[in-house]
Amino acid sequence: MPGKMLFASGVGTERARSAAASRRGVRRRKRETLEEKSTRVNAISARLALTYPDVECPLAHQNTFELLVAVMLSAQCTDAAVNKVTPELFRRYPDAAALSRASTREIEALIRTLGLFRAKAKSLQRCAQQLVDEFEGQVPATMEELTKLAGVGRKTANVILGHAFATPGITVDTHCKRLSNRLGLTRQQDPTRIERDLNRLLPPEQWTGFSHRLIIHGRRVCHARKPNCGGCALRQWCPSREIAAASSGRRRKRPRRQWASALVRPPS
Repeated sequence: MPGKMLFASGVGTERARSAAASRRGVRRRKRETLEEKSTRVNAISARLALTYPDVECPLAHQNTFELLVAVMLSAQCTDAAVNKVTPELFRRYPDAAALSRASTREIEALIRTLGLFRAKAKSLQRCAQQLVDEFEGQVPATMEELTKLAGVGRKTANVILGHAFATPGITVDTHCKRLSNRLGLTRQQDPTRIERDLNRLLPPEQWTGFSHRLIIHGRRVCHARKPNCGGCALRQWCPSREIAAASSGRRRKRPRRQWASALVRPPS
């Protein structure tokens, strides 16, 4: 009897999951093999390359040091906002030695229009001092050394490695994280684990371009709240392609009741 109850409960749970998936407008798909998923992600990568052929870094910079500073400033900010403050910052502090001698208040004054400017000013000053003390003022070229710098995590390091040193790497930001999950390429939420999953699916020569194109696609098409599924170039490979229709259906407004008119009697 207990065994039958457990079996029935399992069936009920599965049916409930199916019904919930149906209500969300998301198709239930059979589990992909690693080979099938790799084939699909390569098709996605090829389409992204056709859609966004130019993957140059949008942050204005003239050298690797400036790129490092700009990427550190870009956390929770737009590239346009960063590009407004960096010209004066780089004019005053053109290298790590100059920036290491600046006070955090001086740096704050130049970047205060950016989010988290106080924390960023501290990280920039500490990072510049590390570059001077440990790397003769030069930006290191390995993941291990870059991630030892203040304010530099794997995301920032992969941008530097990919654009400055042509070292392949997956850059996982909020857009890459969201799209990787929507596309069914990972179930992970931790950026390091997402990076690992994507690394397994793609050859190294595609890592840098794929992640940067995915980020662009997230900014322009696959938005967090209202993804443009109808205009998405990746639609045919996306298991979440019904998400926009499902979301709009849930947010449909109910008609207002005309309470006032109900209280007014027609003239006799």
